[in-house]
This record gives sequence, structure tokens and C-alpha cells, in this order.
Amino acid sequence: MIVRISHDDQYEIADTEFEHLNELDDALQAAVDAGDEAAFREALTALLDRVREVGTKLPVDALVSSDVVLPAEDADLAEVAETLNEEGLIPG
Repeated sequence: MIVRISHDDQYEIADTEFEHLNELDDALQAAVDAGDEAAFREALTALLDRVREVGTKLPVDALVSSDVVLPAEDADLAEVAETLNEEGLIPG
């Protein structure tokens, strides 16, 4: 799966990483639902850091569509709340 971080890069993520990414996504969604700014910031940072850690960064000129677009590091809680759906940010 190809994941883009807004205002950042694209990463190819191995299928074996999705369980952990979904756990981080669940934590993010719970923080947004609770309106807990501190937990939200921690969860968003953890999710983005994990994508960067386990993903293979694609070249800037690669023409690959993204399966998932994650918010930028500086996105606020309201912006992320608007992009969440029933499955969070990452399907599955």
C-alpha cells in the first residue's frame, strides 16, 4: 500500500505493518472523538513516525497514486476530524 503524508513524502508500506498502523490509527480516532488535544498530537506523531520508520520512501518524481493520505504533522484536531471516516484514516 502506498501512503502519502500531506506536505511530505510517499511511502510504500508492507502488508505486515498494517495491524500496528491500524492500532495507531485507532488511538488517533479515539483522541479525536474525545476532543483530547494532547492525546491527538501524540497519536498523530506516533502514526506518522511509524509510517516513516517502516515505509520505503518513494522517489519524489515517482508517479504512483496513494492508497492513503495522512494529515501533515501540523494538522489540527478539527482538520483531522473532518477527514476521518468509520475506519479511521487507514482502511482495515
